[in-house]
Amino acid sequence: MLDKIVVAGVRVDTRHWIGGRRVASGDTFTDSSPIDGSALGEIARGGPAEAEAAVAAAREAFPAWAATLRTERARILHAIADGVEKRLEELAIVETTDNGALLRSHRRGVMPRVAHNFRFFADWLLTLDHEEFQTRGHRNHVSWDPAGPCVLITPWNAPLMLATWKVAPALAAGDTVVLKPAEWSPLTASLLADIAAEAGLPAGVLNVVQGYGSEIGDALTSHPDVRRISFTGSVPTARRIAASAAANLTPLSLELGGKSPLLVFADADLDLAVDLAVEQYDNAGQVCLAATRLLVEASVAEEFTRRFVEKAAALTQGDPREEATDIGPNIHPRQLEKIDGFVRRAVAAGARAVVGGHRKEGQYYAPTLLTDVAQDSEIVQEEVFGPVLTLQTFTDEEEAVRLANDTRFGLAATVATGDPERAERVTARLVAGTVWVNCFFVRDLRAPFGGSRQSGVGREGGTWSFDFYCDLKNTVTAPNGWKSHG
Repeated sequence: MLDKIVVAGVRVDTRHWIGGRRVASGDTFTDSSPIDGSALGEIARGGPAEAEAAVAAAREAFPAWAATLRTERARILHAIADGVEKRLEELAIVETTDNGALLRSHRRGVMPRVAHNFRFFADWLLTLDHEEFQTRGHRNHVSWDPAGPCVLITPWNAPLMLATWKVAPALAAGDTVVLKPAEWSPLTASLLADIAAEAGLPAGVLNVVQGYGSEIGDALTSHPDVRRISFTGSVPTARRIAASAAANLTPLSLELGGKSPLLVFADADLDLAVDLAVEQYDNAGQVCLAATRLLVEASVAEEFTRRFVEKAAALTQGDPREEATDIGPNIHPRQLEKIDGFVRRAVAAGARAVVGGHRKEGQYYAPTLLTDVAQDSEIVQEEVFGPVLTLQTFTDEEEAVRLANDTRFGLAATVATGDPERAERVTARLVAGTVWVNCFFVRDLRAPFGGSRQSGVGREGGTWSFDFYCDLKNTVTAPNGWKSHG
């Protein structure tokens, strides 16, 4: 295989990054662009041998990295952020080519956020206090100890941003990392390895291994030397990871699927509510937090739907590299078939497509809104992960909350209302890790992030990330146990 490929003019190494050097595999897999289906190149396909080598490298590098002063770890993380900013345009075009998300979003929002992830956790590390308090005269000293090698498994919908959301706090905490990117979008993880090496990150502290699902994943998640596993992806895969990690009781952080609601009350600013609803088509609907269930008060449902249809019709779908494009392709033919299957089954069961409802040429699916859907139907209960929304009506606050909470998920919720007291009442009753009121997708790294029910286990962000990536230790010292020294 070729060691490097050229993607949109950028050279990308297709081998693993293990112990500070590039490592090839005997087997490969083809990485293709969702924009036009063209093959981008052959990627090293790892398995148990590569998993073992990567964990061994992380284990060997851990003592020195854990002992590195906080200020030095923070300096290196800032240097990685500098490298991201220096190569922002390259990262943006490679990511767009690899996963089909909008280039304008990568340039203006996503890649700057990647750099911010490193800077934030570098700075937050330096704010962590070793808390002390007294118990009957005894001194309690709480410390944040690095946990050890971490396995981080990341999804394809926002590859680099979600990878660095995990990598940055793990490195800041003093852990070493084995990063396994999604096989449908592996390229920017390889570029991150180059950037980290150029920033002075010691060999073995960050390792990147590529491969298909369980072929390499099982060997990583069941490894006895792994001290933390963080995963973002589907519920079925999370169950497999949890079972694999169980033998070693390896702590898990799982950010999983969602079927989030957008509750629109009659007192809401209807134009704002429609804007929020149409925004759920972002990234071709491939956003775990997307409010795909529109719950609209019956008295304004007709007007809401009219305005929604008008605004959705103005969206431009096409090549994500074009500035005017609003919606790009879906990631993979298999995902496109899954999305289409959901819609076809819903329509067969009586749903009506008032917007879209069909495939387009290539890997594109028309933005879709389905009405006349039953609460217990598949299309309402299961995550589609595509540009497909459903619309249901409610008559009062009680029904709105009941419908919103009536799934097995609990990742996020959005509320549109003009009444602050109603907003307070409703948000208090919603089962969700994040609730937005009259806004969407506003994220602060200081806040906890994660899901309830089958949307996940644990929270990350700010101090919560260090809670996960560190072993918290309390040392209790008696006041009078010292021998005198002359």
